[in-house]
Amino acid sequence: MSQFVVIRRTAVLTLALLLSCAQLALAQIQPGDDQRQAAVEVAESLRYGHYADTALDDTWSQAAFERYLDILDSQRAFLLESDIEEFRHLETRIDDMIFEGELEPAYQLYHRYHDRAEARFEWLLESLDQGLSFTYETDMRLDLDRRDTDWAASEAELEELWRKRLKNDALTLDISGQDEEQVENNLRQRYEGQLTRLRQTNAEDVFGLFMAAVTGSIDPHTEYLSPRQGESFDIQMRLSLEGIGAMLQSDGEYVKVTSLVAGGPADRAGVLEPADRIVGVGQEDEEKTVNVVGMRLDEVVDLIRGPKGTVVRLEVVPAEAVDMTRSHTVEITRDTVDLEEQAAKGEIVEVERDDGVKRIGVITIPTFYVDFDAWQAGEEEFRSTTRDVAREVERLKSEGVDGIMLDLRNNGGGALQEANSLLGLFIDRGPTVQVRDARGRISLYGDTETGTVYDGPLAVLVNRLSASASEIFAGAIQDYGRGLVLGSATFGKGTVQTLNDLSHGQIKLTRAKFYRISGESTQNRGVEPDILFPDMVDPERIGESSLDNALEWDTVQAVQYRHYGEPWEHLETLRARHRERAESHPNFVYLKERVALARRLREEHTSVSLDREQRQQEVESRDAEQLALENRRRQALGLEPLDELSDARSEQSDEETERNEPVDRVQVTEAAAILADYAELTERRLAGRY
Repeated sequence: MSQFVVIRRTAVLTLALLLSCAQLALAQIQPGDDQRQAAVEVAESLRYGHYADTALDDTWSQAAFERYLDILDSQRAFLLESDIEEFRHLETRIDDMIFEGELEPAYQLYHRYHDRAEARFEWLLESLDQGLSFTYETDMRLDLDRRDTDWAASEAELEELWRKRLKNDALTLDISGQDEEQVENNLRQRYEGQLTRLRQTNAEDVFGLFMAAVTGSIDPHTEYLSPRQGESFDIQMRLSLEGIGAMLQSDGEYVKVTSLVAGGPADRAGVLEPADRIVGVGQEDEEKTVNVVGMRLDEVVDLIRGPKGTVVRLEVVPAEAVDMTRSHTVEITRDTVDLEEQAAKGEIVEVERDDGVKRIGVITIPTFYVDFDAWQAGEEEFRSTTRDVAREVERLKSEGVDGIMLDLRNNGGGALQEANSLLGLFIDRGPTVQVRDARGRISLYGDTETGTVYDGPLAVLVNRLSASASEIFAGAIQDYGRGLVLGSATFGKGTVQTLNDLSHGQIKLTRAKFYRISGESTQNRGVEPDILFPDMVDPERIGESSLDNALEWDTVQAVQYRHYGEPWEHLETLRARHRERAESHPNFVYLKERVALARRLREEHTSVSLDREQRQQEVESRDAEQLALENRRRQALGLEPLDELSDARSEQSDEETERNEPVDRVQVTEAAAILADYAELTERRLAGRY
């Protein structure tokens, strides 16, 4: 027996002597009066303040109970069927519990989960102490997603699951090139970290978990914020303002990138993409990388944030990877968001035509911004999206462009007033958006100033990450017939939240909903472009429709508004011309095939083999398909083929950027070509020749 194992087992004996104290400490994790009162206030807020007319009754209570179980044990890996049945009476009691501030039953269910999880992590560590003797020659497979699996009927059933999970964890590290000692050390660090975090749970943590179930059962944007979380609007917004400039969310055991802040450090570095998963975080002055699989989102955020100018190392599994063995490490220097990078900027794209070159002005708008302080102070020259775009429009007009396109891809929204005033540059007064509150009252917002800055051919380019104010603007342009909307379906964030103080913490509450002037909601469905482009962002992973309990799409009465044009009359011709170009452009062909391949691999990859040879064959086969797809694209563009799939991102960011041919650039050039077609068809129609 090694000295380490002796020391370890001695420590276990010492721990056993202290176990009664630890159990006593856990038993003392009980709700306090401040949490009881906060629960009552949350219940009242949901009943009387939430947009959705949700009855907090027994039916809702069942949904909240299931949500709580999902939060505690989403993969059905700790709790037994007998545990669930023992607490089944809570299914119809949660509504009464929160209205009365009776939180003990929710804490008791957490205690059961805590006991099961603590015992499981101890079992994993003891298994490591005994040494891993896996041969990785087996026909066993491990299911990757157990959310719809029945609860285990016995400890033996769970133990078999965890043997597979331990073997998979070890095999994943083994395939990545680590030796046996490294594998055991990394797994020990992971499990000890998870056990330590579990044992550090306090009453506030348990209350937060339970409140997440209560609020999340109604809609994904309503949430309780503890006093610690209430330091800012929410965790994602805090991270977007400092650190690396990326918005994150929990995705099972992993932390997933949902979007990058324009002008932020991660955006400038070009090493992260939406749907990438972060599995490790390290600091520049520390050799060790902390495994964050299974770690709470706020804890991961705290590890990533740090002083400006310091470097954070992230171990990342790319979005397109379907196996967690395909991780790589990136470095990002922490910084604040460069506001200048968020400013609207214009360029001219030249489109070759038989009768000459058409010049299309493209204005990229990363966000809807305004200098509120300067505006409220009455300064005449305050900075805003509308002012910057107006200047770019005037410049492009002076250079004789044949049309103007606004690029709102990846624009997550911002100041609603800017969406209203920006529309005013292209229409002569009129409504922009309807806002319906919880009482059914509808307020109308829009542009009140007469005149336009530009009345020529117009298009708006959007993608899955265009959200909120971007969707409002694009929808208005489409409804007015003022121009074309091109790209992929938008995010679908059509709700409005307010942040309200509670006696203990805060609640972010969905209070209203956006509707287009046509009466259609932007919620859930987003804005459907007139001509669709394939999008590298997977809508199954990113977007409102991918979130649990997202509010539904619906309609209200349309308002009166005029049509500035009838682009729909030309759509059949425009789509036919677009298809002809897209079918022969290597990057468009690649985008279409990549979307289809990603969907197929996701549907096929529901489990992993625990046999090393079989696992490597499966991984290599998937990589080979993706690499072949990438190299077909590169060959068609006259670029050098790649030897490794892992080189694809870095090669695209260097060689292709220099040649102005990165994959997503084709969306801009093709949208410009469509707008040139539209300008031509419109001109013919006006001249009476169409």
